[in-house]
Amino acid sequence: MFFFEENGVANIGFFLTTMKYCNKNYFCSLILNFIMEFTQKLLNWYHRNKRDLPWRHTLDPYHIWLSEIILQQTRIDQGTPYYHRFLSVFPGVHDLANASEQDVLKLWQGLGYYSRARNLHVTAKEIVRKYKRKFPDSYEDLIKLKGIGAYTAAAIASIAFHKPVPLVDGNVLRFLSRYFGIEDPVDSGKGKSEVLKKAQRLMDPRDPGSFNQALMEFGARKCIPLNPECKSCIFKKECVAFILGMVDRLPHKAGKKSQRERFFHFLVIHIRGKEGFYLYKREENDIWRNLYTFPLIETGKLCSLEELKAGDTWKEIFTDHQADHIKQSGTFRHILTHQIIQARFYEMETEKPFNRKWIFVCNSEIEKFPLPKLVEKYLK
Repeated sequence: MFFFEENGVANIGFFLTTMKYCNKNYFCSLILNFIMEFTQKLLNWYHRNKRDLPWRHTLDPYHIWLSEIILQQTRIDQGTPYYHRFLSVFPGVHDLANASEQDVLKLWQGLGYYSRARNLHVTAKEIVRKYKRKFPDSYEDLIKLKGIGAYTAAAIASIAFHKPVPLVDGNVLRFLSRYFGIEDPVDSGKGKSEVLKKAQRLMDPRDPGSFNQALMEFGARKCIPLNPECKSCIFKKECVAFILGMVDRLPHKAGKKSQRERFFHFLVIHIRGKEGFYLYKREENDIWRNLYTFPLIETGKLCSLEELKAGDTWKEIFTDHQADHIKQSGTFRHILTHQIIQARFYEMETEKPFNRKWIFVCNSEIEKFPLPKLVEKYLK
């Protein structure tokens, strides 16, 4: 819904009357003027206030893609060093494609959500193989690539190739749902679709990349989740949420999925007389796939050492081995998007090696292996 101002007050009645009695051409002209005014106001604000971020100094689709994947579920201050590191080690998409997955995961270590790194590697290979090292320039082709969803495809298409494709992230959902008073849950298909339509109508086709970044920047810096800067906002005279006192109620969300709780007991096994311990590569379709962890026993609750020893998994592992000098760590709590992990580490010695799909790693070689953040935290 659009609002017009009369004597300094947003006049909803004026809009409704105009829509009912004005001729079609006049009403369309009003709408067009509104869109132009909104877009110009937003772009002016953006060019004066945008943050100086490294990926805003390039139109290279590889750089933009890399930044977007890194910044998914990651704060800018945390992701920026990884962006520089990846470009230093893999300056082009072909360098990334030619790397081993282990090297990619190791460089990604600490960022979490490791499926992003695996997909990054797979897509780099496909771009080299199928597209001869050149990124496809259409939204339709970009979104077919592994790990590139609607948001990332729109970002690359609009910023690198100037295609008028709107993108919607959490910041845009919040800003436009408040501005237009959209009460459908933004985490529903209907709510997202409504915001996407608004963004498409407002978009400046002459500079879609700047427009998309301006929407995100305004949501990230002004129309923030808590205590947004409404009184100094350049859009407060038209913002439905501000006018109707709904800012604290929008955007509306249907609700988050509950988090699954898991209990890990890591076995840090040393062989007497050797410097190092066992790791194993997680190949199952679960968290940390293709990363290395200590062997672990997962249980339905946190167990004591005595309870672990009484369990079938411990007995099976140590059928032919004696675990000595066992030291139990405190409890580590590790929170993921849909899971909460509580973990304990049990450090121990055995006399002889294990005949399993485990790797005995010397202390000096641990840096070569990509590890989950939880394991890295324990080692530190």
